[in-house]
Amino acid sequence: MLVLDSGGLSRLGARDRATAALLIALRRQGLWPPVVPTMVLVESLTGAGSDANANRFLKICELTADVPEGLARRAASLRAKAGRGSAVDALTVATAEPGGHVLTSDPRDVGALAANAADVTVLPV
Repeated sequence: MLVLDSGGLSRLGARDRATAALLIALRRQGLWPPVVPTMVLVESLTGAGSDANANRFLKICELTADVPEGLARRAASLRAKAGRGSAVDALTVATAEPGGHVLTSDPRDVGALAANAADVTVLPV
């Protein structure tokens, strides 16, 4: 499973050759379709025309809207153990457990969270 944080969503929403190559590589690795927790939209979107690329990309993603209590508690635990990272980052890492990947532009914070997670790999962009 590939879970996107706001940086991952922005990167994969770009329309350029490098992104096209990355999309092909992710598909070949079986990391498709990406999962985007809806709380990531809060950090990623502006509600303006500048969201066009992200909105277009989101149509091919799997959006997860529910944050069950157990997932919220797990994210809180990861955040407390890491001593860093936003609530959205912690929920993104918890969503990727176990054995998932998080595509991020913030490998420092997400990596600290993933260090305490069950087999979550951080993929920096």
